[in-house]
Amino acid sequence: MTTFPERFQGLPEYAFPRLRTLLDAHAPGGPVVHLTIGEPKHQFPDFVQKIIFDTTEGFGKYPPNEGTPELRQAFTDWAQRRYGLSLDPETQVMPLNGTREGLFNAALALCPEDVRGKKPVVLIPNPFYQVYAVAAATVGAEPVFVAATRENGFLPDYASLAPEILTRTAIAYVCSPANPQGAVADRDYWANLIALAEKYDFRIFADECYSEIYRDTPPPGALEVAVEGGADPERVVIFHSLSKRSNLPGLRSGFVASGPANMTAIKQLRAYAGAPLPLPLQNAAAAVWAEEQHVTASRQLYQDKYAIADEVFADYPGYLPPEAGFFLWLPVEDGEAAAMKLWTETGIRVLPGAYLARDVDGQNPGRNYIRVALVAPKEETQRVLIQLRDCLQH
Repeated sequence: MTTFPERFQGLPEYAFPRLRTLLDAHAPGGPVVHLTIGEPKHQFPDFVQKIIFDTTEGFGKYPPNEGTPELRQAFTDWAQRRYGLSLDPETQVMPLNGTREGLFNAALALCPEDVRGKKPVVLIPNPFYQVYAVAAATVGAEPVFVAATRENGFLPDYASLAPEILTRTAIAYVCSPANPQGAVADRDYWANLIALAEKYDFRIFADECYSEIYRDTPPPGALEVAVEGGADPERVVIFHSLSKRSNLPGLRSGFVASGPANMTAIKQLRAYAGAPLPLPLQNAAAAVWAEEQHVTASRQLYQDKYAIADEVFADYPGYLPPEAGFFLWLPVEDGEAAAMKLWTETGIRVLPGAYLARDVDGQNPGRNYIRVALVAPKEETQRVLIQLRDCLQH
């Protein structure tokens, strides 16, 4: 008797257990420094704790699955300020227990069993956030991994795919700003992808959870560009979170937004299988979505760390400054070997890029990279990046 459904048999070990298997049998070469996981370390708003404390009686109630009116209004107010979107809080937004929930469950709600009588395709950038592939497997779709490399600006070129793939496509995932490379999809990229989706009748799932961490110019949003261009809002589904924006990964406050028909299907599925946020956390989240000062302050810290990284790696072969997000995507000869060298010689722990990607035709677009998270305080970041650079270059 099998213990794991066949559709999941091909899943590789998840990145972080895989990293432990690689490194943990070896002693670190110095004080341990974790630069692997994208867990923000900046201060979250100090009013969060007070709101939760003042509303603890809400833990004694079942929270509304579709979110409190105040939280849904906070989502739409933020989308209006940030993107100029006029979303209906009743029909076009829903809270998520973090964006991972939405990126997974939206596929269950919206991916058809077949497309034009054939097995559906889910397009996935490569490297990618691993939930995309698990969602595709769960709905019985064929995942098609499309390389996001230096040559194409680290954004997948879905238009280059053969028509026989595009005619079966149901969903295309895009992460902008991209994890791990920090690339930003500009308005032309979104407009061209939306036109492709209109031509072949598929949906775009836009993972925009890094949207508030950038150098100078706010990244455009997929739904923003769709509305500006007069596209059907059902064509695009966007996902946002407080995890990176507000340094609150443990609050688990995200949201999904799209056209009313998409949202009806997503809400109906969540009514059966969702995990709504407890009321005190919804109260805190509404206040956090409404406040921007802490976001600006946190963004400035990341901008300072961009400047540090640019200086430290100014002469590092192949270094490309990230446009946004908080990762460095550093080229190396071999990602696993580089991670092992850093661990055994310095105690610095980074993630091999291959663990974030899949092999396609014998090629893994992450194999010659490591991902480095810029989440530590500025002074520590500078010291560790210098140590990391010197280790890699000797």
